[in-house]
Amino acid sequence: MTALPLIDLKDASSFPSRRVEAWKYSDLRKYLREAPAPSPSAEVPVAGGGPFEALGGEAMVFVNGRAVGVNTLMVSGEQTVRLRWISQAEGTGHAAAARISVRAGAKLLLLETHEGEGSAYVAHNRLDLDVARGAEVTRIVLTDEPADVLSISQAQVKVEPGGRYRQTIVAAGAKLQRLETGVTHRAQGADVRLDGLYLLSDARQADLTTVVDHVAADGTTSQLTKGVVRDTARGVFQGRIVVERGADGTDARMGHHALILGERAEVDAKPELIIYADDVQCAHGNTVGNLDQNALFYLQQRGIPADEARALLTAAFLMEVVDRIEHEGARDVVREWLTARL
Repeated sequence: MTALPLIDLKDASSFPSRRVEAWKYSDLRKYLREAPAPSPSAEVPVAGGGPFEALGGEAMVFVNGRAVGVNTLMVSGEQTVRLRWISQAEGTGHAAAARISVRAGAKLLLLETHEGEGSAYVAHNRLDLDVARGAEVTRIVLTDEPADVLSISQAQVKVEPGGRYRQTIVAAGAKLQRLETGVTHRAQGADVRLDGLYLLSDARQADLTTVVDHVAADGTTSQLTKGVVRDTARGVFQGRIVVERGADGTDARMGHHALILGERAEVDAKPELIIYADDVQCAHGNTVGNLDQNALFYLQQRGIPADEARALLTAAFLMEVVDRIEHEGARDVVREWLTARL
């Protein structure tokens, strides 16, 4: 697998530009040419425990790149973890790394939030997640950051034979917000689902990039990403599924669908299948368009104002991703987040 470039905020030479293929649509060097000054230490906000607080579980918290407590975790049995990346900075930069290992047969609900206060900061968060044989992990990622920040999240996930991994990323964007997921899929019955949605307005940009590497036989991957962009916002989707030699019996399917609701809004999509095995079932699809004018006309004819009709159709379009979240409590939180921004 072609690895996604790693970034070191202390080393400006590691900042990718559009000349790096994986960063073609998200030119970090355009906005960041020098290493930012380190962010100062900060306290965990007193009020509230994040968007998923009501769902309980153990909190794993980082503030301005510093761990408040542990930065590694071993999960046994059935567990809920709220992973909070908190930024409270003005014009500075910070990086943090977490590792979570899920033991064989264990079950983890990982509720991850990127919470930002301040302005013009640079945040780089990295997660290493190991899903052992027969383990089950559901990862829900919710972002809420200022419009003028640079935010990069890089997750490396290893799924062992028979493991089950479910991921849903919900992005509101920033000046440049990039959420990467790289999966090493050891197959042999392992099942991976990578979903995402982005809802962008003003001049925000969100980039959802994934690479799934099937390295053994008889694995499945399902991927659905949907997005809506308004005003001058920009949505980016890059999805690559690699089926290595010997990974026969792979079943991998990817879909990306977006709505452009502004004349100056933009969507860039690059779905890829790279297949070196013969006995596989793989497919990808991509569509970009506008709201169905016939459906919009139908709703208006029944007395629904135009703005409300657009919101209803937009919600129906995006809710397909939300409805695939299997955990009811997490699904309700994401639905409320989405409804509040339509």
